Amino acid sequence: MRVEVDKERCVGAGMCALTAPDVFTQDDDGLSEVLPAAAAAPGEHPMVKEAVRACPVGAVSLVAEG
Repeated sequence: MRVEVDKERCVGAGMCALTAPDVFTQDDDGLSEVLPAAAAAPGEHPMVKEAVRACPVGAVSLVAEG
């Protein structure tokens, strides 16, 4: 699984970064993004699913690969 942030939908609430700071950060525009080190195995981080649920606009999602 991989985690994605829809930059068109993101409003910069920062809930993902607050919930899983080892996986998410915010860019210079305040929009969320996945940290490069976490992109390889985000499903292994215990708070990623909670971060997906915490996004108020549904901009963060887990996507099955393959």
